[in-house]
Amino acid sequence: MKKIILLIAAVLTIQFAVSQESAFGEGEWFRFKMSYSGFLKAGNATLSVSETALDGKDVYHVVGKGWTTGMAKWFFKVKDRYESFFDRRTMLPYKFIRDINEGGHKKNLEIDFNQAKNEALVHNKKHNTKKTIATKPNIQDMVSTFYYLRNKLDVSTLRIGDEIKLDMFFDEENYGFKLQYLGEETINTEFGEIESLKFRPYVMAGRVFKEEESLTLWVSKDKNKVPLRIKADLAVGSLRADLDAFKGLKHPFKILVNN
Repeated sequence: MKKIILLIAAVLTIQFAVSQESAFGEGEWFRFKMSYSGFLKAGNATLSVSETALDGKDVYHVVGKGWTTGMAKWFFKVKDRYESFFDRRTMLPYKFIRDINEGGHKKNLEIDFNQAKNEALVHNKKHNTKKTIATKPNIQDMVSTFYYLRNKLDVSTLRIGDEIKLDMFFDEENYGFKLQYLGEETINTEFGEIESLKFRPYVMAGRVFKEEESLTLWVSKDKNKVPLRIKADLAVGSLRADLDAFKGLKHPFKILVNN
């Protein structure tokens, strides 16, 4: 059941592929259904985007939530919330919140980024501690990373096998994030057949997954770059998250064949 947690976290964050034109805006909202091997319902996750101000700066505020449902919650109850406040122009984060309860394992972290000084002030609210940690320049958090890529990277220049790398800060450490482009694929979704771009985000082997190449992501091949599906291969079966509802898209959503 613990692997459900990473899948939920991944869905809350993995919303990428990218374009030079803005792919999203205020009011965008996604809902995903979580399942074992595509049929046994395990949970839900949502992502929402709004615009606000933080310390006088114009920012996007993204909120991601994940929770187990049905029989899954009786075995391993999950209730997670992630928030990121990042600059509307540079897409660099100023604040990140991770408030999770995963089968009784709880974390409540609030991280304030000083992009000018390359520092992160980590406030552990559970233990009432604060520490300042040096970060890499132009650091991203686990949510802002994918919105940044979604807007800043031009997929028209990518070739199969190309890798995209950047620096991410997670909990109390710098982490080198890597994403590999796998090509194009038409997939059948809740809404019909959709042309998609396929990626492999490399995960931290040994923490949750046995291998770095356990995750695969599909996003729509249009200006929205909608996250359609994420799949985690396991020793037995797989975990999946599929988009099943959305609203507030900035651009038309292209469906080849409607269901």
